[in-house]
Amino acid sequence: MSKYSGYMGRVAKFDLSTGKFEDYPWSDKDRELYIGGKVMAAKILLDNLTGKEEALSSDNIVVISTGPLTGSGVPSACRFNISTISPVTGLIASESCGGNFGYHLKRAGFDALVLTGKCSGHSWLEIYNDGFVLHDADAQGIWGQRISDAQQSVQDILDRDYGCRVKCGIMVIGPAGENLVSHSGIFGQERIGCSDGLGAVFGAKNLKAIAAAGNHAFTVANPKKDLAWNRKWISHLREHPLTGDILPKLGSPAIVGGMQDKKLLGSGESEGCTVGEGGVTNVGCIGCPVKCERAVPVSGGIVRNPEYKALSRLSGSNDTILKWNRELDELGLDAVFAAETLAWAIDAHEKGVWKNDLSSDEAAVSALWEDIALRKGAGAELAEGCEALSKKYGGDCCSDASALAAYEPCTAISRELSYSAGNLGGCMAFLESLGVNASAFSPKLQANLTVLMQSIFETISASGQCVFTGYAALPGAIFTDGGKSAAAFGKLLSQFAPIIGILNKLPELAFFPVSAFHHDRAMKYTVGMSMTPGKYIRSGMRGCTLERSLDALFGVAEKEQTAEGEDDSVIGKLKKEYYSARGWDKNGVPTQAALAKLKIKKGAS
Repeated sequence: MSKYSGYMGRVAKFDLSTGKFEDYPWSDKDRELYIGGKVMAAKILLDNLTGKEEALSSDNIVVISTGPLTGSGVPSACRFNISTISPVTGLIASESCGGNFGYHLKRAGFDALVLTGKCSGHSWLEIYNDGFVLHDADAQGIWGQRISDAQQSVQDILDRDYGCRVKCGIMVIGPAGENLVSHSGIFGQERIGCSDGLGAVFGAKNLKAIAAAGNHAFTVANPKKDLAWNRKWISHLREHPLTGDILPKLGSPAIVGGMQDKKLLGSGESEGCTVGEGGVTNVGCIGCPVKCERAVPVSGGIVRNPEYKALSRLSGSNDTILKWNRELDELGLDAVFAAETLAWAIDAHEKGVWKNDLSSDEAAVSALWEDIALRKGAGAELAEGCEALSKKYGGDCCSDASALAAYEPCTAISRELSYSAGNLGGCMAFLESLGVNASAFSPKLQANLTVLMQSIFETISASGQCVFTGYAALPGAIFTDGGKSAAAFGKLLSQFAPIIGILNKLPELAFFPVSAFHHDRAMKYTVGMSMTPGKYIRSGMRGCTLERSLDALFGVAEKEQTAEGEDDSVIGKLKKEYYSARGWDKNGVPTQAALAKLKIKKGAS
């Protein structure tokens, strides 16, 4: 058990091959260094992988981890993380997911679940308090089902077995994951962890679903201060223009128009910018006051509003985009990957690169989504992605890893740096999406800003919170006055360039609380862990360097070799500054000095 509140104090290791469960050792020292979530998962993977494992082999390990704030009552703290080797990149994949699975995993008594081996047949895993049971997914008719049907089937089985309505968290894969399709995802409720092919990893392990339930209670370090602080924080989120107005109105699609105006959309244009206006109601993850998801009507039913990434790739009428997004979700396919692959294939046909007779007709496209998920006809080849197709038939294609985020890096310099030098690709446009012209900054300032923001968001994610809460720490005017405040904010950052560099080197200097940054005090009042803004930044730095060490284990140094002529390019200079700010070598691999400074070592702490 742990001396800290927020944690359940146990990590479960379950061997899918044998059906055996054991406790995975995880100490309070580990909790202090690695917090939880994606950082905790990276440490577990580093300690157990050799660098020779392949994503779709039984040797691959999956870590499903929560943060100490997950389910604690702290606003927007329901997140859990899934980490494993990606079949897309061959490196480490890490996906933060919403929904309720993380909450119920903790109610089952565990902070994390470490999965090894491979089920002997198609199965799904039930976790109830300390009990683990593998069920036959074929005999129960669950294997082959789409997302919603599979979730309902698991719920019905649990309700029948326990004789009551079981409150639980369920995560499942669809037909795409079963058939090992690139960029297939894992769904919890209607929340997806997708881009890196996590669904295919589950499919390779013959694991259709996991359901978690239990009656373990949460504890809070300082209930009185925790309650008062959470109320203050919720008020701040509701009063902030982003989390109190923009996101509740449209969710992440609210940024599509602005991104298009700034030429940051990867596809250049989107016809679906208005999708979600006229939605029926706001819905959201458990314990979130923002409720950035919209339930909208289409074809007589109510469906989840597409996220920004889907809107940046899917094109057509609002109803068409809503319909396709729903179909892709039900099949367990990532919308960005599927749309990019189909677009490449149609373009390849028109250019004579690959004769395939594919059509952009709405009915034909709808049928093709299912063919991809089931690997039928042309879908069998499309399931491999446009990078594999371009290698086979010729023609130009960006790496499938470009589908990790739908931002155009050529007009977003911090995004290009994140793609080029970051661990997991870019997932949010840190500066440019706010209207801040990062290209006007010096390479040193750009690199140091990227390091600082990545580090802060790393700890937010590790703690179990939604990263949107981090943006609410910025001045609200940045999001509302047409770019004037954003431009002023950029000038202010330029004036503080030396301080930002020093802060990255010595974050402990930030020992004083910042009124708009609520996150450090949540760790203090909820968890009982000493946390200043500086310690918060240091934790994120440790997480980023730990993940990079794990990627280095799988050969990232070889994959990161500087291209010919890149040294003198803008991105080449940025990468040098970024690696220097992180304490990594010229190939982006953490040095022994950097690891020692951050107290990172392989094995028990």
